[in-house]
Amino acid sequence: MSKSFIPEGYRPVLNLYDTQRAIGMIKRLFEDTLSSVLNISRVSAPLFLEASTGLNDDLNGVERPVAFEIRETGTEAQVVHSLAKWKRQALKDYDFFVGKGLYTDMNAIRRDEELDNLHSIYVDQWDWEKVISKEDRTIDYLKSVVEGIVRAICATELTIRAMYPALNTHPLLCSEVTYITTQELEDLYPDLTPKQRENAFLKEHKTVFLMQIGGKLKSGKPHDGRAPDYDDWDLNGDILFWSDTLQQCFEVSSMGIRVSPESLDRQLTIAGCDNRRELPFHKALLNGELPYTIGGGIGQSRLCMLLLGSAHIGEVQSSVWDKATRDMYREAGIPLL
Repeated sequence: MSKSFIPEGYRPVLNLYDTQRAIGMIKRLFEDTLSSVLNISRVSAPLFLEASTGLNDDLNGVERPVAFEIRETGTEAQVVHSLAKWKRQALKDYDFFVGKGLYTDMNAIRRDEELDNLHSIYVDQWDWEKVISKEDRTIDYLKSVVEGIVRAICATELTIRAMYPALNTHPLLCSEVTYITTQELEDLYPDLTPKQRENAFLKEHKTVFLMQIGGKLKSGKPHDGRAPDYDDWDLNGDILFWSDTLQQCFEVSSMGIRVSPESLDRQLTIAGCDNRRELPFHKALLNGELPYTIGGGIGQSRLCMLLLGSAHIGEVQSSVWDKATRDMYREAGIPLL
């Protein structure tokens, strides 16, 4: 059963026609701005990968990929969850150099996703990855990239509001980023759940980079799950905004400096995933054969929702919803695509 709801008094600011036009404009504007800010170039990317490569993103380790057998090869393919690991291999294969990176449209199916206002089984995001030096594997470098992404988001917002003045009924996003670790957040709100902590902090600070996701906290539990084989859990985080429409925390991007051979070795053991050491990607990484990188995913529908003040992701993307959600929004006169 979906956990979707309709905020009291909510009505879409734009009609369906203008919403579709605005979505296209947001995607073009942001993509161009992001590529300039991060010095990244567009590349083609796969919709599915052979399961044996170990390149598919395992997310929290429990989600089931959509899989099928390829008749001609007799091998199993999986629809991607994300391209977190594929991108790093591609940077090596395409001979990218330090300071240069790639981005792509990533389309995924996450069949086990719990549906609500922000979550769909269809995922569309800009997956990006950039080669860095070993010396760049620092918190300061991570923060500089975060601030570049937030600048690109805020610049896109100003342009789209100039084109659609009706959007000015919503407060502008805060361009000043507040940084906090998951442990600091738990220390502030020890009696709240992780999501409640995020909401409490974002209500005050509006734009936040929540750092160090994946490892266990003092409570003995991680703030959130994070696969052990792409982000370094000490050098990662989520870009969060406060949604005035939903009156809650709104994640736009999960990102981080990627694992080194040393941190991969450590995190595979902590996560109980030592069996992955023999997969081609993991062997190459442990042997130091892949470049040091930073990367992440930025939700396309999420960004459109945020900038258009939408209440449900189904207003900006076409997916499948349960009957109760469809009926609730239809009766309220709010179209889901």
